[in-house]
Amino acid sequence: MNKWIRPNFTPCLPLGDNQSRITECCRHRQLSRTAAGEGMVLLKNDHCLLPFKKGTKLAVFGKSQIDYVKGGGGSGDVTVSYVRNIYQGLKTKSEYLEVFDPLSLYYQEYVESQYENGEIPGLLNEAAVPSHLLSKAREFTDTAVIVIGRYSGENWDRKNDGTDDYFDLSKTESDMVKAVTDHFPRVAVLLNVGAMINTAWFADNDKISSALIVWQGGQEGGLAAADILTGEVNPSGKLADTCAKSFDDYPSSAGFHESEAYVKYTEDIFVGYRYFETIPGKKDCVVYPFGYGLSYTSFVFSHASACSDGKNIFVTVTITNTGSQAGKEVAQVYYCPPRGQLTKPLKILCGFEKTKLLAPGESEELCISFPIQDMASFDDTGVIALSSYVLEKGTYNIYVGNNVRDAKQVNYSFRLEEPVITERLHPYCSPQKLDQRLKEDGTYETFHSTPAPKASFVCDYKEASKPDRDYHLIDIAEGKIDLDSFMAQLTDEELCRLAAGQPSRGVANTGGMGALDRLGIPAVMTADGPAGVRIHKDCGVNTTAFPIATALAATWNLNLIEEIGQAGALEVKENNLSIWLTPALNIHRSPLCGRNFEYYSEDPFLSGKMAAAAVKGIQSQNIAAVPKHFACNNKETNRKESDSILSERALREIYLKGFEICVKEAKPKIIMTSYNIINGVRASENTQLLTGILRGEWGFDGLVISDWNNHGDHEQELKAGNDIKMPIGSPEKLMEGLKSKTLSREQLCVSVKRLLEMILWLE
Repeated sequence: MNKWIRPNFTPCLPLGDNQSRITECCRHRQLSRTAAGEGMVLLKNDHCLLPFKKGTKLAVFGKSQIDYVKGGGGSGDVTVSYVRNIYQGLKTKSEYLEVFDPLSLYYQEYVESQYENGEIPGLLNEAAVPSHLLSKAREFTDTAVIVIGRYSGENWDRKNDGTDDYFDLSKTESDMVKAVTDHFPRVAVLLNVGAMINTAWFADNDKISSALIVWQGGQEGGLAAADILTGEVNPSGKLADTCAKSFDDYPSSAGFHESEAYVKYTEDIFVGYRYFETIPGKKDCVVYPFGYGLSYTSFVFSHASACSDGKNIFVTVTITNTGSQAGKEVAQVYYCPPRGQLTKPLKILCGFEKTKLLAPGESEELCISFPIQDMASFDDTGVIALSSYVLEKGTYNIYVGNNVRDAKQVNYSFRLEEPVITERLHPYCSPQKLDQRLKEDGTYETFHSTPAPKASFVCDYKEASKPDRDYHLIDIAEGKIDLDSFMAQLTDEELCRLAAGQPSRGVANTGGMGALDRLGIPAVMTADGPAGVRIHKDCGVNTTAFPIATALAATWNLNLIEEIGQAGALEVKENNLSIWLTPALNIHRSPLCGRNFEYYSEDPFLSGKMAAAAVKGIQSQNIAAVPKHFACNNKETNRKESDSILSERALREIYLKGFEICVKEAKPKIIMTSYNIINGVRASENTQLLTGILRGEWGFDGLVISDWNNHGDHEQELKAGNDIKMPIGSPEKLMEGLKSKTLSREQLCVSVKRLLEMILWLE
């Protein structure tokens, strides 16, 4: 049986056609370019400035046309052989557009000189605009493009305090914008960003005709932007977050940097559009609503209807391209729950689908369904039924459209005469230090924390008899011995070692697990993600950098996300790695989170669906996917000791919901816990979270691993349900626990069995 050939590093063979390398191959780079273009969001296009007409001359302002940010820093970075910036992308369209080179070369020289001085790519201050180049550029053309860039990374958050202007424009950027708009009658803006920044400055400016979010589009992002600007690709991206007028408009802003020791989620379930569409007066704070995005063509939604079979609601809508160019549109379905005893958002996303590429005049009928029980709210105070999901009595209206604000009600409503409890659960992970939380009327209710009953989870593992001879792990795959009997061969020391990560082999630089030669347990290595396979540059292996997660979410195209997952998994496999540490699906709670680029959206439903599609693609190649960071890792400052303080309802409806969708729909082989503390208990040591919710309620039967070098206690983690401590763990402490009887061999066996089951699934 040719099993574990690649994890054992013999041979390392190419997976492409005719023995060609598939890692960073032409097809994967093209897929990256396609995805980048499909996720770009056209926010404004007055006077149809975009796409630029053939023969247009452009003057491009802003250092980010050269200092292009392909993705964020840290574990989400990708080592590539090249990156196409926006200037390069425009230059590839030389038969269509003409760029004023002296201006762009000025920015190129500026960026190169700053790099030589040791500045960090992506974090350079904007360059001042020389007056002589401004005048010459205006003589050259009447059309300008302004490029604004933002960079962030793992283990640090951005600020918006004048010293570090992330959300708002810096003074130099504002001066550049004023200079350009004073001189050029036709101006377009490109945002090379990983998360929401201020958009009001161009939305309300009549001197700026067009604005396009090009995101951080991977290594081909500059080419993809040029494809959009010239009309070769029609923009079809939709916002996965709400654009607010100011940083202070986001409800998380006031307390985001309040303390390094904790974060209080006092906005509760009112995150993103749930806040802006519900709380009185907050609609006026929105510049561009969740789900918004323009096209170069126009679409009409018609024949929208809905029905129910008693378990599910089915929404049907016809979308017609009424414009003059081929394009794609997204149908988004929302429900509006009845006002009742439980406070609720006004609208909640519950389904979506993207059309195929529709030719002018062409129509497509879409049918989108969702379970009725998905409209239930979690009752964490016992107003109706404590620790239960409840459908309150009343009318549930259904809306469909191309963004949350403009979605129209269909001619069907679901009505209940009495409340229905859809699921009775346990009170897990209750807060002890949350004193208030937001209600739908904009007031805050006093929150009285009630300690959750201590949950008891019994280890029921029964060890089998030790076989009369040594068997290797391959013998299980070949049916010669069962897993429990195989495990009886393991010594206490070996069990402790297997419950810890193992050093890197081959091109891996994030370690792995397994690695017990005596019994033929292979070393299965990991690779970071999620915007491509991250292999350290010192290894000499370049991989494909795909667009960041926010850009992928903006595609609203699950088939495309699954295809990218599959492509990335092939690159993992070709390099003899077995585990890809992706997708990341924490919530965009604040624009300042340094790792927002790795995460999909402010909305848990969209995040969960995207993550599930990615996992399906990855695991179709027998590469283990690792959804992360479980859970509430929405801030990087002091991330290993910061306590996320939130209600159980917010935890379940917002911050766990995406993971729940991913686990139930895609069945990932591994989950990674987060660094942070959740309501006083470290995530990796949280028995109620890992054993109670993840395994008990959701039925997860895979492996749970820690994030790298966390501050958790290895023994407490293992007993809580965190099976493997990465990257090396503390096997000697586990041995001490065995000797002192604070840890049992059976508890070790439970975790190691999960590890071996995962390895047996690998190829």
